[in-house]
Amino acid sequence: MLQPLVRRSKNMKCLLTQFSPFKFSNFNYPNQTPKPNLLLPSPTGFWSWSSTINRREYCSSSITGVKSMASAKIVNDPDSVSYLNQREAAEIDEILMGPLGFSVDQLMELAGLSVATSIAGVYKPAEHSRVLALCGPGNNGGDGLVAARHLHHFGYKPFICYPKRTAKALYNGLVTQLESLSIPFLSVEDLPVDFSSSFDIVVDAIFGFSFHGSPRPPFDDLIQRLVALGNAKQKNQKPPVIVSVDIPSGWHVEEGDLSGEGITPDMLVSLTAPKLCANKFSGPHHFLGGRFVPPTIAEKFKLHLPAYSGTSMCVRIGKPPRVDISALRENYISPVLSKDQAETDPFVQFQKWFDDAMAAGLKEPNAMALSTTGKDGKPSSRMVLLKGLEKDSFVWYTNYGSQKARQLSENPQAALLFYWDGLNRQVRIEGPVEKVSDEESEEYFHSRPRGSQMGAIVSKQSTVIPGREFLYQQQKELEARYSDGLVTLAQPLKLLNCIYIIEV
Repeated sequence: MLQPLVRRSKNMKCLLTQFSPFKFSNFNYPNQTPKPNLLLPSPTGFWSWSSTINRREYCSSSITGVKSMASAKIVNDPDSVSYLNQREAAEIDEILMGPLGFSVDQLMELAGLSVATSIAGVYKPAEHSRVLALCGPGNNGGDGLVAARHLHHFGYKPFICYPKRTAKALYNGLVTQLESLSIPFLSVEDLPVDFSSSFDIVVDAIFGFSFHGSPRPPFDDLIQRLVALGNAKQKNQKPPVIVSVDIPSGWHVEEGDLSGEGITPDMLVSLTAPKLCANKFSGPHHFLGGRFVPPTIAEKFKLHLPAYSGTSMCVRIGKPPRVDISALRENYISPVLSKDQAETDPFVQFQKWFDDAMAAGLKEPNAMALSTTGKDGKPSSRMVLLKGLEKDSFVWYTNYGSQKARQLSENPQAALLFYWDGLNRQVRIEGPVEKVSDEESEEYFHSRPRGSQMGAIVSKQSTVIPGREFLYQQQKELEARYSDGLVTLAQPLKLLNCIYIIEV
């Protein structure tokens, strides 16, 4: 028996792998045509059968500390975003907590969550687990306390330094919440002189936009320790990353680092809207958080703020830093699929995994890559949707005039690939292709919404058109021509008697 090959990391390369012929002797299928083995390859080799089940953890791709966020929208032009001066920032807060009915704790919760999600989108807990939150006495410090609580639930190990505690119920409650999670509170005296050996991330939540004057003890010393981390970077050392909340502590809210010797954060999470000093930020990661600005405020202050994507609590401002593609890696800890767990019928196994993908709430779990080749032997791939799973067959639909249909008419063989990122699973399917009946094709086509039918007819797949207006004109003509019904032009294809290679 082969020994399991446990994947510790993924280094993506473009490889075409020649698989050995399948052997059908391991399984017995009474009164059935023998079906192939289940093989479990990783990018670097094959997994064997094993009875050991490891704990599963889901990890997101990191790019040597840089995440290309799927959930956060990116605003490539920072100049297209509005920046606030100190007076405007204070006035917006007064309106939010006055006539608009927001409470301080609501805004603090949203701000802290935005900071935590920004951090989690870039710095993964597998590489940056130890987080020190330096919290000042005001609202900025409260944002840091909330962020630390969320980071704990995200899988990080936060530590809190909160030397000047605010004697108010809101702040006392946040401290109680953190203590109930056994998150350590460190005094300034307990902190190491050099943060580099003890922490991976330092959250600068000391001072916000309302701070005036020069920092006083103990915050002056804490800021100098953060400055020292920036100096270490200049000496090609690898200190913890610095994440500043709204304003890098010690900076002027509008003019930035006046002395030129202040904190140089790696990440800045602006809240509500970026402050003018953010124009002077030169680090690799600038995010906007605080998804709560109502249209009335945006109109009053003529704010141009980016739209948040989906359910994201943050949006990147500016382009993400360029990265070395060869450094793209992802750590996996996944269960081994053992022989006694696998279904002998690969179609049953596929249905189980498809059900898992549905239950996990993955987006379009029926999306699959379809690869075809014509008589010239040149392969091509595209994403399509699975529209039926029948006994020994997978069904999808395409226009007979498309490139894939033409290739299949020349070479009726195809390969499918399902990839379920959230489950660390993929399924490869290979086999011959044949058309379904005209009746089945008509039934499916007329089951589609009218707009979808129109689109299928108007879109001549794999053909060159003059432009988008051409499609609009074609649609108008079709709507007038087929006002009482549509002609069936789309045709389906069915993949039969497939050979399965199921991968984890």
